[in-house]
Amino acid sequence: MILGIDIGSRSIEVVGMAGGEVVEKRRAPTTFNPVAQVRALLDGLSARRAVATGYGRKLVQDLDLGFPVETITEIKAHGLGAAHHFPEGRTVLDIGGQDTKAIALLPGGRVGKFEMNDRCAAGTGKFLEYTAQIFQIPVQEFGLYALGGDAPPIINSMCTVFAETEATSLMAQGVAPENIALGLHLSIARRTTNMLQRVGLAFPLVFVGGVAHNPCMRRLLAEQTGTVEGDTLLVPQEPDMTGALGAALWGETLARS
Repeated sequence: MILGIDIGSRSIEVVGMAGGEVVEKRRAPTTFNPVAQVRALLDGLSARRAVATGYGRKLVQDLDLGFPVETITEIKAHGLGAAHHFPEGRTVLDIGGQDTKAIALLPGGRVGKFEMNDRCAAGTGKFLEYTAQIFQIPVQEFGLYALGGDAPPIINSMCTVFAETEATSLMAQGVAPENIALGLHLSIARRTTNMLQRVGLAFPLVFVGGVAHNPCMRRLLAEQTGTVEGDTLLVPQEPDMTGALGAALWGETLARS
């Protein structure tokens, strides 16, 4: 078995592949001890090799796991994973816990051009998690809550702290909380659409990463990019496993060479 390990800021995903088929999937929160979490996730697994990706990929490169571990970038891993799910995909948007990536895909999941926001939490899962706390709503329910809005105000700041200030001010003005939540989501959708256009947005667009579970983000992204979910906007069943899948696919390529 070949393992793909995606060590993200919020969660760690593991995908095991054998003969081109996914045979194992595991997931756990990253916590403040990602190495221990990786060891726990790999407990009982036997592999020929592993490929790690994500912000913490270098943490496991030199660990004694009983098999060699190599690394690839998140960009390459998500490109390969997205192309595996949707070979017809032309562009990939990955919104994870700590960063956002826009990727122009070439045939075979190769990366043509990319742009990455990794300098702050603006427009990421962390941004949504933080702003959901303003409404005292679990982030998993924040998207559905925002879909209850119908007149989103303009949120000018993408800074997490300043966005909270804007949201609080809007509440004081009597703006419906659902509309404020929708406005926060819309600010992310517009920001990410600009990123996609800079790398050369082409369709179909594949939306991956943990934030792709959010129904409001899917709807607004479709509206902003002129796509249709399920047609020109494609979302895997488990979008947050895409990086680990891509890493495992790369591991299988290395094993054949």
